[in-house]
Amino acid sequence: MANETVLMKGNEVIGEAAVRAGCRYFFGYPITPQNELPAYMAKRLPEVQGVFVQAESETAAINMVYGASGAGARVMTSSSSPGISLKQEGISYLAGAELPAVIVNMMRGGPGLGTIQPSQSDYFQATKGGGHGDYNMVVLAPASVQELADLTMDAFDIADKYRNPVMVLGDGVLGQMMEPVAFKERQSAEFVKDWATTGKQGRSKPNLINSLYLDPEKSAEHNEELHAKYMTMAKNEVRYEVKNLEDAEVVLVAYGMMARITSSVMNKAREKGMKVGLIRPISVWPFPDEAFEMALPQAKAFLTVEMSKGQMVEDVRLAVNGRAPVYFYGRTGGVIPSPQEVMEQLEAVYAKVQGGEA
Repeated sequence: MANETVLMKGNEVIGEAAVRAGCRYFFGYPITPQNELPAYMAKRLPEVQGVFVQAESETAAINMVYGASGAGARVMTSSSSPGISLKQEGISYLAGAELPAVIVNMMRGGPGLGTIQPSQSDYFQATKGGGHGDYNMVVLAPASVQELADLTMDAFDIADKYRNPVMVLGDGVLGQMMEPVAFKERQSAEFVKDWATTGKQGRSKPNLINSLYLDPEKSAEHNEELHAKYMTMAKNEVRYEVKNLEDAEVVLVAYGMMARITSSVMNKAREKGMKVGLIRPISVWPFPDEAFEMALPQAKAFLTVEMSKGQMVEDVRLAVNGRAPVYFYGRTGGVIPSPQEVMEQLEAVYAKVQGGEA
């Protein structure tokens, strides 16, 4: 499949991209709608002398990830909403011990077991630190099957670069849909993992992997070092796409699958003579505040559209910082807002802007 375009399902694309990025260990547990990913890895990893383990639980899986990462391996796990909830303590441990790993969440509706239908209601959990303690991780939100491939490969490099877990945040639609994808041949960066627990290797003492600091001063020092790293990540790993901001009076804001729908709505609106633009966060942490600075000189209002009751909209409000009204439209429970619904909301906001009410 080198450089050729193939038709693949999103979940399987993540698996192939991970293998091509050097992932040789996968630990997971089945849950809809991401089951094709572990199924793919169960078949694919033995072909490259890798290891697949279906753990007895999500909690066990994330702790296996901790162990493999501590030994220097490129490792991944995946799940969907309730399963990711069970992994939160382990994700916090990974961050605290500065261990790289890639975690995939193909979101489904909640709360609780909710529904197997797609959702975007895990945004808070992903971007605000779903586990305990002060920590952050880069969270990448693809909007196409091609981006599932590209961003998964990027995620492994980012994780190793900062010694930190990275999340690929999709939804059930992306995982289940099929689109053409080209796996780009590229050389992953070489990372010397001289911190890994692989024996003394000429050192007087073995390496230790730890996140426990009983001395409060040492714990505070560790947290300050982590925070400095997160600020570097926030500066260097911002990703976004913007469209038609030059004259946009109303700016649509959406990520993932909803960005595809809002993009088509924007195009229809501009055909009607409406000055509408789009901001699509690709990294939802760090959040692309700079994109809003680009829009604000001319934007009179923002409309955030999500498959939730309103989560990313809070980051939009923080980025806009009261300089323009921020409106919200969302559906939940696995219902995807239709282009017609979004257009109706957009037309209502646009009418307010034109009437000077926004």
